[in-house]
Order: sequence, then structure tokens, then C-alpha cells
Amino acid sequence: MWDLFQRARMATVDSGSPYKVTLTKSTPLVSLTEQGSASGHLRINLTWSMRPTELNQPRQRSSLLRRPLSLFEPQVVQAQGPAMVNVDLDLGCMYELKDGTKGVVQPLGKLFGDLHKPPYVETSGDDRFGAPSGETLYVNLDKKDEFKRLLVFVYIYDGTPAFSRTQALVTLFPSMGPRIEIKLDERAPEARSCAVLLLENRKGHFLVRREVKYVYGFQSELDGLYGWGMQWARGYKGEDASGGDA
Repeated sequence: MWDLFQRARMATVDSGSPYKVTLTKSTPLVSLTEQGSASGHLRINLTWSMRPTELNQPRQRSSLLRRPLSLFEPQVVQAQGPAMVNVDLDLGCMYELKDGTKGVVQPLGKLFGDLHKPPYVETSGDDRFGAPSGETLYVNLDKKDEFKRLLVFVYIYDGTPAFSRTQALVTLFPSMGPRIEIKLDERAPEARSCAVLLLENRKGHFLVRREVKYVYGFQSELDGLYGWGMQWARGYKGEDASGGDA
């Protein structure tokens, strides 16, 4: 782990921009403490846009080989509606505090959290339309010594399970220092949830670690993957039913 941190620290120095750090498979770790960014309010933002489906793609070469004269035929213009996939992405955070308290902050179940008292994490709410502002979590890093670990995740509540059809980006904006970007651009057909990053206290450093691990289920499957040990029940937007609680 410490060797991994050392490599990540070099990546921040050589990132090519003093204003942005991109976490990747080869450089998945960065220390907010090392950057002087481990205080104030950390803003974590999810934005996404949709890719068109293959309906608008050029004709395949194999089709041209079978019917070479089709090259001179007019192509059928596809309507914009069917060419798009409807995906509703949500941003959430599982937390574990030093005193053993566990829970989740997410729009589902109206578990909005609180920035100024435990769990010191709060969500801005739910963006169902992929607006430019996206969805945002706020973490009170002035209380970082209260945290054991935070798992930030994205899930598809409704619509087609098609992370591969979205262009999703999670960006961390510390109170000072460069922003940190994590792209969700890996192919994951049928996946409904993605563990994006972990925030952890380790050896005097408050670390951000890229995860980008896709699962086919929802929060309970992410819980099992990371050993949170909470009890989960099915929740629905617009109702008081909890999407998950400790």
C-alpha cells in the first residue's frame, strides 16, 4: 500500500496540469494530506451524458462485402428517440466512522445525511435528467479524524443497465489544490452499480483511492464486496422506504 502511495504521489507531480489529477489503473491513489487539501468541505460531483446506440453507426464492413451495391443506397435516417438509452444514475456514499457507526447517504430512501454532525456527509439530492450540474456529495474534512472509510458509489436506479452507454465522470473538488477526476469508461454490460472510490485514513494520510469496480446488483452487493455488514431493504424514490441502512 505504501509503495502504491509513493507512485501515486509522483503521478500528481507529473500530471501535466496543476489544476487536475486523473486517477487511473496505473496511478489509482492520491493523498489529500500530501496536497494540503485535507480540510474544509470536499465536493464530489457526478456528471454524465448519453452515447447514441449502434443504430446511428456507419454500415459494417461485413454487410458491404455481402451486398456491395448497398454502398450506393441511401441510408435510413433513424429517429433520435429510439437511438438513445434512458439511464438514471445516482450518487451515494457508504460510511464507517471510527466509533463503529455505519450507514449510507443517498437520494434513495431520503437518506440525505448531514454535513455538520455525524456522518459529516451530505447529498445535494437527485438529478434524474443528467443536468450539467449533476449530483453532488459534500464531505466535511474538518471531521476527517472521525472517518474510518467512505465508499463513494454510483448506481442505476431505473432504466437500462448500460454503464457502457454513458459517459460518466466523478470529480472531487477539495477546498484547495487540484481537482481529482475518475472516469467511468470501462465496459460493463448489464452492471447496475459501480464502486468508484474509497476515502481512508492511513498512516497519517487521508487518501483517495480509485476503485471502479462494477457489480450486477445494487448497494447490498457493494456492501458484500467491501465487507460493510449492513442490512438492506428495497427502497423506492419518492417514498419513505429506505434503500439501505445499518
